[in-house]
Amino acid sequence: MSRFSHFLAVDWSGAKGPRQKGIALAVALAEGGPPMLVTPPDPKGWARADVAALLLDLPGATLVGLDLGLSLPFQDAGAFFPEWDASPADARALWAMIDALCADDPHLEAGSFLAHTEVARYFRHGAGIEGDRFLLAGAASREGRFRVAEAAQRQQGVRPVSNFNLVGAAQVGKSSLTGMRMLNRLAGRVPIWPVDPLPGDGPLITEIYTSMAARLGGKKGTATKLRSIEALNDALDALGSPPVAGSGAIDDHASDALLTAAWLRKVHGNRDLWHPAALTQEVARTEGWTFGAL
Repeated sequence: MSRFSHFLAVDWSGAKGPRQKGIALAVALAEGGPPMLVTPPDPKGWARADVAALLLDLPGATLVGLDLGLSLPFQDAGAFFPEWDASPADARALWAMIDALCADDPHLEAGSFLAHTEVARYFRHGAGIEGDRFLLAGAASREGRFRVAEAAQRQQGVRPVSNFNLVGAAQVGKSSLTGMRMLNRLAGRVPIWPVDPLPGDGPLITEIYTSMAARLGGKKGTATKLRSIEALNDALDALGSPPVAGSGAIDDHASDALLTAAWLRKVHGNRDLWHPAALTQEVARTEGWTFGAL
């Protein structure tokens, strides 16, 4: 996989509105140098549609890491939404369903999907407000359902949040659902691993989890955010990357993107990361995977 020339990390956001302060993009070049932020086309920030357009016009050998869940848990119950006859059969069908139900939602938002009478029953919507099927009978945890890749992350000391959880600052459900709308627009146009097999050339999209990059960059404990240039450069040094310029405070979305771009450059050639033991064809087809999880 050393064929890539660019490594693009996308820190995503599921917030409402046309432009998102929580979206940041950074690129690291295979030839070396510090990672660099990608300037949004509007001073107010990135729109999700801007990111989708950029991903359809990538330099030929770009490895992309999206900080969002490619899919929802499936393997634990044999379905995304067990007991619902309309539950999609795989990740691609899930993306298409979300996009169709949200056709009238602006800015690639996903509110109409979450408001659907059947779908809503599987999500935690607020403090003390959860659907009657958020926890399945015999669930191992009150935290909700997890994908196989997320179980692998936990074994590596990272604590992902269930994509069925929409509560709290650490929740990733809304960002993942908005991201799945974008993935539906990209499907068949840019390969998305491992839902699509590894291509021999051209760009490739993967799912990432920025906390995993922070771990390799030396961050320990539950706090993985880097909020100063100095802390970011310490982490970049641990990854063998040159530092970025400047000093003082930095937005943690920007630092996440910068660090993860450098991390992708460093680890992408590790064959084991492309062939984790738990990544079966069935898991790939339904749940996808988080690059870096073993």
